[in-house]
Amino acid sequence: MSSAFPEIYVVRHGETEWSASGRHTGRTDIPLTAKGEDAARGVADRLKGLAFQAVWSSPSQRAFDTCRLAGFGERAVKKPDLQEWDYGAYEGVTTKEILSKRPGWQLFRDGCPNGETAADVGARADAIIAGLRAIAGNVLVFSSSHFLRVFAARWVGLPPEGGEHFVLDTASLSVVGYEHDLTEPVIRRWNQK
Repeated sequence: MSSAFPEIYVVRHGETEWSASGRHTGRTDIPLTAKGEDAARGVADRLKGLAFQAVWSSPSQRAFDTCRLAGFGERAVKKPDLQEWDYGAYEGVTTKEILSKRPGWQLFRDGCPNGETAADVGARADAIIAGLRAIAGNVLVFSSSHFLRVFAARWVGLPPEGGEHFVLDTASLSVVGYEHDLTEPVIRRWNQK
C-alpha cells in the first residue's frame, strides 16, 4: 500500500550479541553478528525499487552497518539524535537482572539511573520528526529498538512512554506516514520481517 503523502521507512539494526542475549545496548558500540549482517543484506530486497529523498542513520556501527549492508551507506547522513536510549547504569544489563535488584522497574516509566528518561528520548525523537516533516518526500531511517519505539509514539502524538506498546525485532522494517492529509500522522506498517 503506497501513499500520496511522504512515508518514513524505519529499520531497526540487525542482530548483535547483546540484542540476541537481551542485554540493553545503548551507547556501547558493538558490531552485528554474522546473522545480523545477513539480515541487513536482506533489508535491501525489501526496499528494492523504492526511492528516498534522504537516508538517515544513527552513528552506531550496528545501525550504520545495517544501512551500508542494505545498500544505502553512501547516501546516509549520520544523525546523533537517532542514537539508542542511553541506559546509563543499566548498559549491558538484562531486564531480568535489573528486576532482581529493582522489582517493578519499567524502562518507559522509570528510565535509567545516570542515563535517559522517556522524556529525554522523546525530545530527541521530536527533533528527528521535525526534520523529517521538513523533507518533501520519502525518507529511510536506521536506528535501534527503544529509540524507534519512542519515535513511533511521538509520530502519532502519544507521550514518549507510549513507545512501550511498539515492539521491534532486529532487522525489521516499519513505515510511518499520513492518512488523509499531513495533519493525520499514522503508522502504516510495523515490525515487518
